[in-house]
Amino acid sequence: MNLIQRVQDILLKPKDTWQVIESESTNTAAIYTQYLIFLAAIPAIAGFIGMSLIGVGAFGFSYHMPLVQGLIMAVGRYVVSLIMIFVLALIVDALAPTFNGTKNSNNALKLVAYASTAGFVAGVFSLIPMLGILGALVSLYSIYLVYIGLPVMMKCPQEKAIGYTAVVVICGIVAGLIIGAVTSMGMGMGGYGYGNRGMFNGDNVGMTNTRDVNANMAKMQIAAEKMKELSAQMQQAQANAGATAATPAPVISAMPTDAGSVFSPQDLKALLPDSIGDFKRTSIESHGSTSGLLFATASAKYNAGNKEIQLGLLDQGSIVATSAMPVLLNTTSEQETATSVDKMYRDGKRSVHEKYLKDGSSASYTIYLENGVHFSAEGKGVDIAALKNIVSSLSVDKLEAMTRPAKQ
Repeated sequence: MNLIQRVQDILLKPKDTWQVIESESTNTAAIYTQYLIFLAAIPAIAGFIGMSLIGVGAFGFSYHMPLVQGLIMAVGRYVVSLIMIFVLALIVDALAPTFNGTKNSNNALKLVAYASTAGFVAGVFSLIPMLGILGALVSLYSIYLVYIGLPVMMKCPQEKAIGYTAVVVICGIVAGLIIGAVTSMGMGMGGYGYGNRGMFNGDNVGMTNTRDVNANMAKMQIAAEKMKELSAQMQQAQANAGATAATPAPVISAMPTDAGSVFSPQDLKALLPDSIGDFKRTSIESHGSTSGLLFATASAKYNAGNKEIQLGLLDQGSIVATSAMPVLLNTTSEQETATSVDKMYRDGKRSVHEKYLKDGSSASYTIYLENGVHFSAEGKGVDIAALKNIVSSLSVDKLEAMTRPAKQ
């Protein structure tokens, strides 16, 4: 299956494409490993970039979700969305006789998976949180895809398709609420955000400390165990529904390594110096994952008197460079008030996001590289000019030239 071509076909010519999909012998595992795991990554990655790296703000108020907290929410959103696709497919299959259709668990999964394409692709609008409403509107196209696909995939009469679609949509809304409830638990995981004091809240910068990271990871492990239990229940439900050995239960616990290897956390950590001029490093940490959404992070905190700087590096693999990054790199925006400036612009092959208070009390400066790596700097008591000079003195060029590890 050509991923890009299938996305284009189902969005631009759904009637013909549903006929093609119905005739395909694609099984459950193939639908997940060749299609869903990539499409579902779009809203997860874009939402993470939008909330943790770009942030939201208006009228002098701004908020960035802490980096680790944002990653946890992205992974949770990703995994739960994959699970809910499967659950909704079971519901579609169970409802088929009610609307004079024919039960077919594999076709039901294909229907839900490919009809969800519009919603997944619309997730790219999450890169700019203020454009979220546009993403919601584009997602509505998935309803039309379900309506067109039901008579083909589930063999229901055309006159029953509207009612069938309505029930599926209601179930989808419920599934969405469940996803929101699960992923929103990340909001209470002890991260530090940006309050009305500008880009800083209290004495902490936008990333969590080690204690918070450990607590977050423990909660994430608990959530993962719950996901495993639910996955086992779904597999049993599929077996009870008459699934055959030719259509094995989906493997959704990990992103395949060919989705894009990441730089090691140690490599990123090595780019953070012991000192920057008068600023001395007071803490440093790194994290990485080889499951779910591949990622590696490194961050360090520096102090010079009452001034504070935090540097952060994030890599989520080449999948970012091939999906969300092209949109991000071509996004420009500018907002200015009497007290603050927030702008995003292209600088050669890079995209730059500046946000600062005009009194010089706080600033943030983030560089998005074409290879999918983000380099962020946040300063308290440091103006934007000083922060940019600090970043220019670091190894951004070296980071940009680094070669990704070979795919496993």
